[in-house]
Amino acid sequence: MKPKIKINFTDFWRGRRFDKNSNFFTNLLRTKYDITISDDPDYLIYSCFGREHLKYDCVKIFYTGENRQPNLNECDYAIGFNYPPSNDRSIRFPLYFLYTQDYMLAKNKHLISDSEIERKVLFCNFIYSNGSAHRNRELFFDLLSKYKTVDSGGKIRNNLGYRVDDKLQFQKNYKFSIAFENSTSEGYTTEKIIQAFAAQTIPIYWGNPSIAKEFNPKAFINCHDFDSFEDVVKRIIEIDKDKQLFSQMLKEPIYSADVNPDEIGEKQLLEFLSSIFDSKYDLAFKRKIDRR
Repeated sequence: MKPKIKINFTDFWRGRRFDKNSNFFTNLLRTKYDITISDDPDYLIYSCFGREHLKYDCVKIFYTGENRQPNLNECDYAIGFNYPPSNDRSIRFPLYFLYTQDYMLAKNKHLISDSEIERKVLFCNFIYSNGSAHRNRELFFDLLSKYKTVDSGGKIRNNLGYRVDDKLQFQKNYKFSIAFENSTSEGYTTEKIIQAFAAQTIPIYWGNPSIAKEFNPKAFINCHDFDSFEDVVKRIIEIDKDKQLFSQMLKEPIYSADVNPDEIGEKQLLEFLSSIFDSKYDLAFKRKIDRR
């Protein structure tokens, strides 16, 4: 019989429906626990899109996929993007782990065949709709477009005349994908590089300065390795003109040889959450509160 736990969720994504009964966390936790969603929970998992969590007096677990730092005075534990975690109250779990289908495809992207590589005749794509992101994204788009046309299928800089519906299928036709984060911060990695990997393209990445800590640097173009975007473009041109080099990069796995993908992600997160739920309840509180 599985242990029973009472949980709730609050302050998750605005403008998108978050199903408390069926989501990434409930699906993961149900592999080990008998979960009840309750308005009077023992454990609250909350995010950064509101302040409803302040109304709860229970063990609180903060989750963010945004470029936000946890307030450990408000939560007992934090799930975010910092590495290494500052203490045993935190775990690094980047947003891309929630994109389970893209992540599974990305892990196998190096199995691409020579015939599939030959069919990649289009140059580079750019699919973005957030107009408030860091200016480097559009600056780089303009710079690379001086070499060859970069096909933009999102709201920003759209030059196709239509919006792309299926990002994965669209990207599969291209050699390169611009994979720039909305902002830059140490450890902050979202789905953008993973989606480019999933489509078996070469990501042109900017955002997390330490991205090479988690992904194989031979599998993508890391803008943080170069002194300028002009130098990045020179490297792209070199790869674009060299079929053997291009093929080599596509056949590189996303992780370096010393990383076991089965030991990270969901497995690590479940172990972290289990350490909370399996401990004595009174001892699970870590934030400074007056419980007299």
